[in-house]
Amino acid sequence: MTELDIPSPASLEVKAVWQSLAEAHRHLAELKGLCESLPNRAILLDTLAIQEAKDSSEIENIITTHDELYAYDQSGSASPAAKEVQNYIAALKVGFTDVVNSGLIRMSTILRVQEEVEQNNAGFRKVPGTVLKNQTTGAVVYEPPQDAVLIERLMTQLVDFIHADDELDPLLRMAISHHQFESIHPFYDGNGRTGRILNLLMLQRDGLMDLPVLYLSRYITATKDQYYRLLQSTRETHDWVGWCVYIVKGVALTARSEIRLIRNLRELMQATKQRLRKELPRIYSQELLNNLFRYPYTKIEFVEKDLGVSRITAAKHLDALVTSGFVEKRKIGRTNFYINRPLFNLLTQINLNDE
Repeated sequence: MTELDIPSPASLEVKAVWQSLAEAHRHLAELKGLCESLPNRAILLDTLAIQEAKDSSEIENIITTHDELYAYDQSGSASPAAKEVQNYIAALKVGFTDVVNSGLIRMSTILRVQEEVEQNNAGFRKVPGTVLKNQTTGAVVYEPPQDAVLIERLMTQLVDFIHADDELDPLLRMAISHHQFESIHPFYDGNGRTGRILNLLMLQRDGLMDLPVLYLSRYITATKDQYYRLLQSTRETHDWVGWCVYIVKGVALTARSEIRLIRNLRELMQATKQRLRKELPRIYSQELLNNLFRYPYTKIEFVEKDLGVSRITAAKHLDALVTSGFVEKRKIGRTNFYINRPLFNLLTQINLNDE
């Protein structure tokens, strides 16, 4: 690999590609509009980002439980896997903020995202020897570029391609860019997670999503063998149609799934609001409702901060919520957490193929 292997637009002018693009754009537009209609869109970033980070990390065999994630303790008692997932969330937000502020996906953006993912600043690979192996057999499947100067040149070309002013559909640009990034494999570690965040940032930059909430990692996790097979076969055959259809189909399935999720989330939030106002009118506030949907596992400190109340008042609010069945109290380690069980179930029981 001495230069980016970019397919010609003419080679992608086939029925399968255009059919998949039409469906994906239709669902993306509906999802974007639905997100814009929510009164507090920030809740989506905090709730959906956790699930995306968990699924993305599982692709790299970083396995953690929802208890570990939602009850994450920054004091250092969390498991290494939970910390990895939280690093992913931090990296996603760093990239999102950078793109919002600049309107660009700069080289520095990619480097900062990977730095957050891996919690180091090693930068691009400088020492040769990296190969990609079959996780089962140990056989070498692919050898990415080894020369440090070449890696940097390829990454510069990739950033230029991401911002190219041409007629290429942005979903095809994302699919091609993701393949190229994973093939360059520019970092010692964190390439998969950084590449999946880059997908979200491209959708955001191209105006297809205002928030980075189109999370493809669940789709890739569910089709992991196909993902790796197509990555490698595209490198070998330079036939991009199968890869592009696979990625664009994933966008459509994921967007459709998240439309259902956000509709259900909105309905659940509205029903909870009505119940709170009826059953606990003395403690009801929009801030309390937002807290319950921002943190599937909330705790006294979160309520104290979000509502601007004393610790005693926050504890009383949560006890009232437990008594009325809005949340379940559970002790994890030394901390009492208050679980919004309907929200938790909604976030963790998503099926991409549900109609």
